[in-house]
Amino acid sequence: MAYFTSLSRMYGRIRIARSSWRSACTTLVFLLCGLVGYGQRGVATLGIQLKPVLPLDFFDPLTSFARPSVTGTVELTGGFAFGMSVRVGLSNMFSLETGLGQITRRYAFTIVNDTSGYSDGSEVRYVGYELPITGLVYIRLGEQLWMNTAMGFSMDFYPGDVQRDVEEGRVYLFRRNWMQFAVLGNLGLEYRTEKSGIFYLGATYHRPFGAMAQAELTYYGRDFFPYPIRQDLSGSYRTVDLRYYFHEDPDRTRIRRGR
Repeated sequence: MAYFTSLSRMYGRIRIARSSWRSACTTLVFLLCGLVGYGQRGVATLGIQLKPVLPLDFFDPLTSFARPSVTGTVELTGGFAFGMSVRVGLSNMFSLETGLGQITRRYAFTIVNDTSGYSDGSEVRYVGYELPITGLVYIRLGEQLWMNTAMGFSMDFYPGDVQRDVEEGRVYLFRRNWMQFAVLGNLGLEYRTEKSGIFYLGATYHRPFGAMAQAELTYYGRDFFPYPIRQDLSGSYRTVDLRYYFHEDPDRTRIRRGR
């Protein structure tokens, strides 16, 4: 009898342990669902964005040039991007985003001739256009505060070359192609209001596949004979993203069909 009583108690403990394990798993699943939450399923949202360019040393903004007696540099010092963005909610935690934007990169260049003692420099701007396509995943941090991360690609377009002259030299930026692809990543926070739209603050890293352009620094001697130096410019940059998305009500028809 004592043996059967012991077995009964052991079996009871096993059942309690299994029940506790199931409860813990269920609680964990609900917590994860609450954390990931949902985006804005069935909503197509139009937004505007402003993106100042940050020239961080980590991303090698400086390109150096050298040949006998002549040296120079071309350095990304900043820039500005702006445009429109369209976000389409595909599911409760995933959205697609696209848009159209203009990016102006600002470069400072210097030309130095060690023999003559000449040194000069100036600034040049390089304009491009971007058509990105990214996928977004949301994480809910509060009642109206969300974090999202995005990865995707961009088609970058360059309308032409640019040139800037100084007293005894010049810089010329030759575009490599009229269009090239780039990879981009984004991380940000957004505050969703009930009727006033979405306010977003984040950061983006944009890196083209291959060189964006070739930079040529040219020094003209006293006989006006040119001494050119060439190097590739990567075109990579980092931005701080300020966005506003207009308020849109969910597409009820799409939601019903999805159900």
